[in-house]
Amino acid sequence: MRIPKNNSTFTNFAGIKNIKYTMKRATTIFFILLFVLINAAAQPKREVRAAWLATAYGLDWPRTRANSPDKMRKQQADLLTILDKLKAANFNTVLFQTRSRDDVFYYSKIEPMNQYLTDKIAGDPGYDPLAFVVSECHKRGMECYAWVVAIPLGSKRHVTSLGKRSALFHTSGICTAYKTEYFLNPAKPNTKIYLMDLCREMTENYDIDGIVFDYLRYPEYCGNRFPDGADYKKYGNGRSILEWRRDNITEIVRYLYNGIKAIKPWVKVCTCPVGKYRDTSRYTSHGWNAFYTVCQDPEKWMREGIQDQIFPMMYFRGDNFYPFALDWYEQSNGRHIVPALGTYFLLPQEGNWSFDDIMRQINFIRTNKLAGESHFRLEFLMKNTKGIYDGLANDKYLYPALQPPTTWLDSIAPTAPYDLKIKHEEDNITLTWKPARDNDPRNAPMYVIYASDTYPVDTTKPGNIIAQRVSGTTYIYMPIESWKTKNYFAVTAIDRYGNEGKAAQEKM
Repeated sequence: MRIPKNNSTFTNFAGIKNIKYTMKRATTIFFILLFVLINAAAQPKREVRAAWLATAYGLDWPRTRANSPDKMRKQQADLLTILDKLKAANFNTVLFQTRSRDDVFYYSKIEPMNQYLTDKIAGDPGYDPLAFVVSECHKRGMECYAWVVAIPLGSKRHVTSLGKRSALFHTSGICTAYKTEYFLNPAKPNTKIYLMDLCREMTENYDIDGIVFDYLRYPEYCGNRFPDGADYKKYGNGRSILEWRRDNITEIVRYLYNGIKAIKPWVKVCTCPVGKYRDTSRYTSHGWNAFYTVCQDPEKWMREGIQDQIFPMMYFRGDNFYPFALDWYEQSNGRHIVPALGTYFLLPQEGNWSFDDIMRQINFIRTNKLAGESHFRLEFLMKNTKGIYDGLANDKYLYPALQPPTTWLDSIAPTAPYDLKIKHEEDNITLTWKPARDNDPRNAPMYVIYASDTYPVDTTKPGNIIAQRVSGTTYIYMPIESWKTKNYFAVTAIDRYGNEGKAAQEKM
């Protein structure tokens, strides 16, 4: 049972009862931290390891403007450098900001191309950024999600600068001004249709692995100031205004989930809600939570089965992180909980967190069987802030990891590939095999390659993975250091839902 943060049980006891509560609370968090420090969990074979790649204002990319062929190639090369570095550290997921504020990073018939690509509103960089990043992620065995900012449209100046390409001008009555910004109004029935039109473009035209919705919520603490009073009178039907607003957001989530699944059922549909759902029975959210502050109800979405993954923005430490991470997991209905870690707080001017703050959180996530973690944001990984990149590449992410399976969508693994043949050549080893089959004809299996110095190859060990998301039935193994060449190989088939079949082993 959860107790609201203003419950007198926690505020009006005096003397010894307050002392006992404080000591009990401190003792609990002490033992949680002690357990995490002592029991640093081994690297799992399956784990989401994601980086948030922010394109708004060119924060992470693009730093170069593609206003000439040479600058276009430089812009692409900058992105490839990022992806290569993530791959080298065994990241397996890139969350690419595809829609920022009323503009996008792909060829859209609905919204204009973001100006940071070319320095021009609706400018053409000479290539499709989303198609490019998806293809290059897949070449490196990584998944790519479209990160979509949903409700905010940006400042009034920004929206006006987009002219007739802005949602404000080419949609009918779904936009509203609040303070200094424009927003899509969640109360309007056509808002969910407009967002689905954008998602349809991304899902039909690009081989994305997921869509993660950001700011799919009301502005925080908007109270009666958000201009939806007329809509509330029309559609409220006796609910409180907070209940009604939560239902509005839930209806958008439901509509988007079902619409995306109707196009490609394997595309994961996700949100990144505020990092605390609401007060737990023993820990307060300190007035900042998804349920009351921004009218999100992610636990309901998971219970209803209209989310595949949740990336709660858990930019906290200590008892503001651990109990709330467990709360998400306990209420997940088997869906994936992937906390967004405040990696940017390593900066002295942001929070001056220690390297160990992030490491402890990863240990906790693994020990308690959450699905993985995501790092906000990419720049601080690339700059190795306080050694974070080295710590991941050389320790926490020393071995590759496969994606956790979405078994509620599909749980049937492909058949095993067969007739594996190994050909040793002068400077490489070529593997060939006959293809596996999947129960869904749209879901052509991909392959995971394993190698070891012992036979048979143990496919349960992440340290034996040498490649994943391999398409086709040939793989060329070219180790950089010849003395580390492995002697035995195995191949498994894996589908878009993460279901892995039995291994084909080299015959002895």
